[in-house]
Amino acid sequence: MPAAPEKILELKSQAKLTRRKIVEIIYRAKSSHVGSALSAADIITSLYFGGVMRVDPHHPKKEGRDKLVLSKGHAVSAVYATLGFFGFFPIEKLEEYGRDGTKLASHVVLDVLPGLETSNGSGGHGLPLGAGMALAAKQKGEDSRIFVLSGDGEMEEGSVWEALLFAGHHQLSNLTLIIDRNYLQDGMSGLRTNQILDIDPLDEKLRAFRWEVESVNGHDFDELISALENKSDKPRAIIANTLKGKGVSFMENRGEWHGKCPDAEQYEVAIKELS
Repeated sequence: MPAAPEKILELKSQAKLTRRKIVEIIYRAKSSHVGSALSAADIITSLYFGGVMRVDPHHPKKEGRDKLVLSKGHAVSAVYATLGFFGFFPIEKLEEYGRDGTKLASHVVLDVLPGLETSNGSGGHGLPLGAGMALAAKQKGEDSRIFVLSGDGEMEEGSVWEALLFAGHHQLSNLTLIIDRNYLQDGMSGLRTNQILDIDPLDEKLRAFRWEVESVNGHDFDELISALENKSDKPRAIIANTLKGKGVSFMENRGEWHGKCPDAEQYEVAIKELS
């Protein structure tokens, strides 16, 4: 059932707040990966503020909770912002991001903040972790769901395909892989994913590995929440078609914003667009 219009407006507003916070902390830290975080913001907003994941910010280690594994660990600023706004910690904590001596790095690190479930840096590690967590939950009789958010560039990694085989073989119906498919991988060369290593037809390959597959607009909350809430007797893969740099006009669909930080003038433009 489609979400109520007022709920969609709330989610859009929250996603814009999250994007603004992403740009703020990355600019202040003179860090990078702003494009990747903006790309994933609507997906992560849907998981938490869309009511998909069962989590308690006051009890972040509660047994049987749902878990998010951020395989595209360089997009951690989007998760930091979402967890802060959701109440896992005071949002002011993010002022430490990227500062000298901070624990808030530009890739996700386990337990530096409440709500983080794994450490992830190099691509291709998240799905193997998530598959193991999903199998463990089934063996313990827990009804928790495991969500893995991956970049489409990671789908070139051999470890991902081993995990896909494993999850399909074990019918890990509590595992959902979300692929942030923005088709941009290498900010240095400007090449798109299909020019580096073509993984298409991705949906057919996933189905051959015994996964249920759904493609959605990764910036449409109705489509995202419906797909994320759906369950199956198989592991599920959601191919979320997105724009790198979504929400900031001069960053959208531009590969160089994988590894750039905005300068002062660009920062002012971005903040104005996200106001």
